[in-house]
Amino acid sequence: MNIDDFWTVIETARTDAASASGDPGQAFASALVERLAATSKQTILEYQQRFDQLHGAIYRWDMWAAGYLIGGGCSDDAFMDFRAGLIAQGRQWYERAATAPDVLAQHPDVIAAAAEGSDEALFNETVNYAASYAYERIHGDEDDCTFYDDYDQFCGPRTDQAPADMGESFDFDDASEMQSRFPGLARLFLEHSEA
Repeated sequence: MNIDDFWTVIETARTDAASASGDPGQAFASALVERLAATSKQTILEYQQRFDQLHGAIYRWDMWAAGYLIGGGCSDDAFMDFRAGLIAQGRQWYERAATAPDVLAQHPDVIAAAAEGSDEALFNETVNYAASYAYERIHGDEDDCTFYDDYDQFCGPRTDQAPADMGESFDFDDASEMQSRFPGLARLFLEHSEA
């Protein structure tokens, strides 16, 4: 699956989810599973391979810091969900944020979350597992290890280990450092929490 095909899957699921009621993040994840389940096992494996590449490409300290500000903290697991949620926002937001994470201060969901005092904007755990859920539907097996076994054979074992170079490390709890690096997000989340 090339990069354009990957983003077409994401954008189509976003369109499908736009008319659904309930939680928008869950609606997107459900639409994504439906889209993938309507394809083939091979396509799902290719989708997961591309997802893992994009997910890993933003495994960086600056991106983690953005998630930390938006989420009021960000554990290892939450950072996984944040990166998946960013992919779920589509190509334009992903590429903009990958270049300059502070641009997320302009995202409507982030702005709304800051105004509401919410710490859930952009975090979407289910998106991490959409391919395995879709694969399970095609395979008819409730044990998702079939997906992971097949994926390991397809392109090698999955890993969410930190890359060797995550960029410059810095203290996420240093307010002045965060304000310097992320003026937009700090304005939304740090100043709001200090008020």
